Amino acid sequence: MEATKRRDAVKLAGLAMAAPAAAAQILEQAAAEAMELTRQAEATSLGSGTLDHLDLAVTEFNCAYSLKPPRAVFDAVMDYRRKVDALLKGRHTHRQEHELLAFAGWLSELLAWLAHDLGDARAGLAFAIDAFVHGQQAGHGQLCAWAMDAAASINLYEQQPGKARDAALKGLIEAPATHPLTVRLHAQVARAAAADGDADGFTTAFQAAEDAHRLLPPRSPRRFGLDVLPLADYALTSYPATSFIWLGQAEQARQHAEQALATYETAPAASRSPSREAIARIDLALAHALLGDPDDAVALGHQALDSARVVDSVRHRAGDLTSFLNRRYPRQAAVEGLRERLAAADAATRPALPAVSPGA
Repeated sequence: MEATKRRDAVKLAGLAMAAPAAAAQILEQAAAEAMELTRQAEATSLGSGTLDHLDLAVTEFNCAYSLKPPRAVFDAVMDYRRKVDALLKGRHTHRQEHELLAFAGWLSELLAWLAHDLGDARAGLAFAIDAFVHGQQAGHGQLCAWAMDAAASINLYEQQPGKARDAALKGLIEAPATHPLTVRLHAQVARAAAADGDADGFTTAFQAAEDAHRLLPPRSPRRFGLDVLPLADYALTSYPATSFIWLGQAEQARQHAEQALATYETAPAASRSPSREAIARIDLALAHALLGDPDDAVALGHQALDSARVVDSVRHRAGDLTSFLNRRYPRQAAVEGLRERLAAADAATRPALPAVSPGA
């Protein structure tokens, strides 16, 4: 062992013991090696505008989400997700790898929502997990939090309030404290508690959402060009409306549903969400039904189904409405008419989602 140490010491001291000419040659070779290492570190198969193009594409996809049919957007986003997966398998710099990982995550986060809209919760949750993992690998906590927001919503519609709560809490660990997403995630925890029949848990979590909302800075952050503050505002009106429905508190549900609908209707065009507006109308309809007013409930149900974006979450909540009306007001022609219209909308707007995997 001592002999080995002495030989290593001699090797390390070789440069110092070498003649000046030999030392210069060693240093020259070292400089050449350093240049080659730098070249390899900068070597990439990405084109000069690839990352800029991906940023533009993800921005356009986010803008198109609420405006175009979900199947068309899903197919386009899935194509780009596969392209990013291929780029990650190619040659790129360390910085480029982090950016590609983030783009992969953002595309998967959007695919989670789109798969959910198309009625495939399993695919939606798979993409949400994929987005979270790529966000972790990219060191992008906010992306991780957005991914868990999607997972929380999907689990709620799958009647898995415990899993929804866990996803929201996991997102809160990653979300910036003074970001509107933190408000939304606290409201997700509140909604999950209400879905589980836990009125006290709802009150505590919703109070946390309101407290977080008061701490938001004057200037609202943007996500791919879109103002995210409305998402926090929606969570403080729409989520409690749904929650009070589940808790059987009709008057509170009515008040919050009316506020939610007013918030949606007065939002800037870029922030409008036809599907969220439709759900607010269904919440208001359920509140009227609970309060003994089936006529207004049926009328609001029809208005919800008039939406330009009757996605799976809208159909799901409309099913809750028709089921409740059928139980509470059986054999009424208006209620049966709404049920038949929902059945027709369900058959016409529920496309089959192709078999896909999240990718990388």
